[in-house]
Amino acid sequence: MVTRYAALLRGINVGGSRKVPMAELRTLLEGLGHEGVRTHLQSGQAAFTSGHGDEESLAAELAAALERHFGFGVDVIVRDHAYLRAIVDACPFPAATLEAKQLHVTYFSAPVAPERFAEIDQEAYLPEEFRLGDRALYLYAPAGLGRSKLAEHLAKPRINKGLIATSRNWNTVVRLAELTGD
Repeated sequence: MVTRYAALLRGINVGGSRKVPMAELRTLLEGLGHEGVRTHLQSGQAAFTSGHGDEESLAAELAAALERHFGFGVDVIVRDHAYLRAIVDACPFPAATLEAKQLHVTYFSAPVAPERFAEIDQEAYLPEEFRLGDRALYLYAPAGLGRSKLAEHLAKPRINKGLIATSRNWNTVVRLAELTGD
């Protein structure tokens, strides 16, 4: 069965290090036998069609290819269109009334138990808020991610231990669902 996916690469093209040019990423994905490859922005996301593998095996395949080609490891999460569309549809915040910089989704490599976040006193961070979804965390940060104390806390290694976690603003979340659609 042929499925449309998005690959989300973590921590590339930031601050002048770990550069992965999007043209090379497209070529790499095509070399792995994927079709209809399109990249979005320079921050590490690509849409592609594949007739083999599943999300986990495709992520592992791409991560290994990136390390061989660029000489450094890159964490990769791969999700299909149905998942990406469901993330958009399940947003617990009024996305249509917010600026894209105020709403973010952190995608996780595996399901996340609410207990991971039990130590966080959400009221102490208001008006910032977060909600858990399916292998995702929705973050409402009215002043933006760069000024968010809650985002800083959520990014602590002890909270994300054992997981790949990568965040995208709402415009990119919506665009990934569009790029993976028919």
